[in-house]
Amino acid sequence: MSDRHQQRQQRLKEQVDARIAAATETRGIVMVFTGNGKGKTTAAFGTALRACGHGKKAAAVQFIKGEWPNGERNLLAQHDVEFHVMATGFTWETQSRETDTLACQRVWQQARRLLADATLDLVILDEITYMVTMNYLELDELLQALQQRPARQSVIITGRGCHRRLLDIADTVTEMRPVKHAFDAGIQAQQGIDW
Repeated sequence: MSDRHQQRQQRLKEQVDARIAAATETRGIVMVFTGNGKGKTTAAFGTALRACGHGKKAAAVQFIKGEWPNGERNLLAQHDVEFHVMATGFTWETQSRETDTLACQRVWQQARRLLADATLDLVILDEITYMVTMNYLELDELLQALQQRPARQSVIITGRGCHRRLLDIADTVTEMRPVKHAFDAGIQAQQGIDW
């Protein structure tokens, strides 16, 4: 049994080593965290923490999010991560297309600046998929900014219902799928767990 295990693990090692050797390109990537499950923003900011831990420079723009306390921002700001928040809250709360569009456009101007900044290793566009879906932001404008960003800059896009064209240009796409969520059982969202 031990010999078969070692042979199986050796074959696996050879396959992994071959894939590592074949990956020769170095450039920034576009990652998309989408789907109806919890964890998209958490995954994005976990990546920002990793980048900061390696001395990389990161920035974040949060669309949809409101002015409530934000654990990710509280921690990452201590590591000089630049943050911009749309600060209007959820669109079902504001219920004003005009107000939401103006707020989106204001924070989008900050995002465009970050996407052109060659000193940034990572830019997070949190919940930006909603801005495209709701026509607050032109898809072509977002695609152009992504395509013209500095070659070594990576970008993370989060949000449900990601447009097919964004998925097509992304290098890595992860879809979060809900299996079970405490909120569905009537448990309130919790500071430090959900935000």
